[in-house]
Amino acid sequence: MKTLIATVAATAIAAGIGTAGVAHADTDLLFGSTSASSSHYGYIVAVGQILNEKVDGVRANVVETGAALDNIRRMERGQMDLGIITTNVAQHAVAGTDEFEGRPQDLRLLWVYTGAPQNVVVRKDSGITSLEDLKGARFNPGIRGSATESTTEAVFDTLGLTADYVRGSTTDMADAIKDNRVAGYVKSGNGNKIDASTMDIATFTDIAILGLDAAQAEKLRAEMPDVSIIDVPAGAADGVPAYTTWSFGVGVGTTAGMSDEVAYQIVKAVMENKDAQANAMASIKESDLAELTMQYGTIPLHPGAARYFKEKGVAIPEKLLPTE
Repeated sequence: MKTLIATVAATAIAAGIGTAGVAHADTDLLFGSTSASSSHYGYIVAVGQILNEKVDGVRANVVETGAALDNIRRMERGQMDLGIITTNVAQHAVAGTDEFEGRPQDLRLLWVYTGAPQNVVVRKDSGITSLEDLKGARFNPGIRGSATESTTEAVFDTLGLTADYVRGSTTDMADAIKDNRVAGYVKSGNGNKIDASTMDIATFTDIAILGLDAAQAEKLRAEMPDVSIIDVPAGAADGVPAYTTWSFGVGVGTTAGMSDEVAYQIVKAVMENKDAQANAMASIKESDLAELTMQYGTIPLHPGAARYFKEKGVAIPEKLLPTE
């Protein structure tokens, strides 16, 4: 009899029913992440734990996926409730362009947790001091097949810029820059700092980072809504002054089908419990997640997310305001 009672109790708990017979309104969420080998996977696991501990009635189950594009496609098919997105791919999804041509999605933004400034890095002794000076120079627009590569080419086409493109891996291009066979490359930054491969190059030769001028920045804002234009403060590397560049963010999105209350509680839990996130991704420690969201967001916020940010006095840009 004791065994039977224990079995029934365990079944009731698993079904979300308390021993007093009161049903709990549990919400099971499938949370799309990325490859388990990525630091972003560890971050999403940490967020999942926060939601399970801090949001009553929510059970988040993290699923390994093919990252942003795969997550959005799964949400489109109703196979995922929320997941990692990049702000450029999210903009394509909502607008029904590129990979989502003719199929606009009801995707909504919850928050952005890190940015990826696209740094145009050149050897200082190359004599190249502006983006226009890259004309005719051997230059790598980004790792072959990467979002950086395709975005750089789109930016250059929009601005009427040219270069003698050289293709290859990060290792190949870093070695070529060190050997002075290539003048420079475009590489995602690590927050407001240069990444490890660029730091490695800087140990062999002095580098410079080329920024956008005011007219170029305004043109990109007007004609490339899938990227964000950001100002990077001085200190991205030793001796590098402040500059302006294009960027995209990495965050978490959901569909319009998520209830406003669940979205609100998710964003509240994430914004108010940073320590566990910082343990999983060091850059979170010094980040203002609300500020990153407003800076990098390219699609409307979920109404529940917007409600939280408004309560905290965060100014929401017009393009991020929820749609009806």
